[in-house]
Amino acid sequence: MSVPVEILKKVKRIEIDTRKMVNNIFSGEYHTQFKGQGMTFADFREYVAGDDVRSISWTLTARAGKPFIKTYEEERELTLMLAVDVSGSQDFGSKNYFKGETLTYVAATLAFSAVKNNDQVGLLLFSDEVELYIPPKKGRAQVYRILRELLYFKPKRQGTKISTALDYLRGVLKKRATIFLLSDFKDGGAPTAKGMPTNYDASMRLLERKHEVIAGLIADEAEFLFPDVGMIELQDSETGEHILLDTSNPSFREEMKAKFKTDFDQFQKVTARSGVRSFSLEPNDEYHKSLLAFFKRKKSR
Repeated sequence: MSVPVEILKKVKRIEIDTRKMVNNIFSGEYHTQFKGQGMTFADFREYVAGDDVRSISWTLTARAGKPFIKTYEEERELTLMLAVDVSGSQDFGSKNYFKGETLTYVAATLAFSAVKNNDQVGLLLFSDEVELYIPPKKGRAQVYRILRELLYFKPKRQGTKISTALDYLRGVLKKRATIFLLSDFKDGGAPTAKGMPTNYDASMRLLERKHEVIAGLIADEAEFLFPDVGMIELQDSETGEHILLDTSNPSFREEMKAKFKTDFDQFQKVTARSGVRSFSLEPNDEYHKSLLAFFKRKKSR
């Protein structure tokens, strides 16, 4: 299927913008953060005095009748996986950018950073099911394909189920990867007494055991500072439900603000329990500041 000219132009525009960002702002940050972070099994060798006893392979030692240890080598090549939410709520934005647009720029910046460092990069698009999976590969052609899909792909579903995406990645990624999970985390699970559903909690913990998972939460200002525009009818972009709201009621606006804080606090608790680092951003053209702040915060730990 051919890609429309306007989409190709937008791909080129995003490439120009994000390559400038990578070269001028993120130069060195990506490499410092992610290169050589992991260790992969290399071989066995006989134990010698001074070796770390924690590296002994007890199974091989029992078979051979003498102690052997596992040896490891530093992973010089990174696999970067971009898991991007394409549910209906990404089509919301109260100012110049939709949430989905900003996530596309974040993903593009990370993808071009990976190419610059000769790393593999892949893409998973998800709603309440896995919509598209592009296995990790190297090269600029791979980034172009990822950008085209981020801009052109039309999801079949509108809801969100984060655990589906996490469980899928746990099944298909055999080699350790760094996974950026980009979403507004408006998960479609059953509400809990504490606010935001947490039906992705267990899946996140399991994925983090083998991979490095980084959660990027995007939220629009209008979602927690609801404007006073009188009586309005809104449609839930994921469920299709119509709701009549009195936005002039101060109690309603305070309730919305409190709910957002509860949901955000819950998101932070879930990620912290899972050992997942996180950052947050708004749908605007200053997304790079949030990403850079995360890199610097990560480096200081």
